[in-house]
Amino acid sequence: MPVSARQRFLEDYRTIRSAEGRGSAEPSYYRALPYRDLSGKNSAQWTIRGKSYRYFERKILSQIERKTGRPLDVLDLGAGNCWMSYRLSLRRHKPVALDIFADAMDGLRAARHYGCALPLLEAEFDHLPFRDSSFDLAIFNASIHYSTDYRRTLCELRRCLRPAGHFVIIDSPIYRLREHGEKMRAERHDDFEKRYGFRSDAIPSLEFFDEQTVAELADELKIEWNIHRPWYGWKWWWRPWRARLLGRRPPSRFWILDGVFEVGRPPLDPLFAPSTQPHASPGRPTGGSAADQGVRPTK
Repeated sequence: MPVSARQRFLEDYRTIRSAEGRGSAEPSYYRALPYRDLSGKNSAQWTIRGKSYRYFERKILSQIERKTGRPLDVLDLGAGNCWMSYRLSLRRHKPVALDIFADAMDGLRAARHYGCALPLLEAEFDHLPFRDSSFDLAIFNASIHYSTDYRRTLCELRRCLRPAGHFVIIDSPIYRLREHGEKMRAERHDDFEKRYGFRSDAIPSLEFFDEQTVAELADELKIEWNIHRPWYGWKWWWRPWRARLLGRRPPSRFWILDGVFEVGRPPLDPLFAPSTQPHASPGRPTGGSAADQGVRPTK
C-alpha cells in the first residue's frame, strides 16, 4: 500500500471512530465486548456483533474445536481493539491479532486492557508475514469487505492456512445483486463527505459481497462454503420489507461464510496467485460497514 494512501486511510479512520465515540479508558468496557457496550454510545451495533459472535461460537467454532481436539492457532484479521482475540484466548486458543490501526483506544494497543498477553501485528491482508501453513483458523472480523481484491486477499490467506483449515467471514455486508452494493457504497461515501468533509476512499475497497461474487470465488479459488444465516430478531427480519414499501434499495444481509479451500486444488487462473508487488488491502475498515442499515458493525 502506498505510504500516502495508508496515512490518509488511517487519518480518516481515526477521525470517524473518534466522532462515533469509540473506546474507553476503562478495561471493563473492552472486556464486556461484544455482548455489551458499557459506554452506551454504539449499543445497537454491538448488539448485532454480539449475536454474530455468539452464533459463531455455538455453530462453527465449537465444531472445529471438537474436530481438532486441541487449542487452535487463530489469525484474527482486522482485529481492531482485539476483543475477538481476547474471547478466543478465554477458550484456550492461540490468537494473533492483525491490523494496520494501532491506536491505544480503538486499535491494537487497546489490547493492554484485557490483562493478558495477546500477540499483536501491524500488517496488511495481502502481505501476511507468516510461514506457510501457520494457522488452523482465520477470521475476518467485519473487515474483508475493505480488501481491494478478494481473490488476491484469499490466495494469500490460503498460503497461511493448514490443509483443511477454516476461514470465517463475519459481519460483512452481502447483497443479492451487485448493483445494490454499489449503490450502498456510493451512499456511504456521500454520507461521509457530508458529515466529515471527506469521502473516506483513499483506498479503493470493495466494501461488500454479492451472491454472484460469493459463487465465483467458490469456483475460481476452489472454496467449499458453508453459509450460515443467524437470526438477528424480528426488527432485522423486517428490514427488506420496509425498504420495499419505502421504495428503497434492499439492505444487505449479514450471513456468516465458513470457507475451506479444497486440498490440492489450486485456483483456476495463476493470475489469482499473490503478487510480490504492494497492494492496498488494509487490515482494517475506514468506518462502519453498513451505514445503509442504521446499524454499522464495529470492532
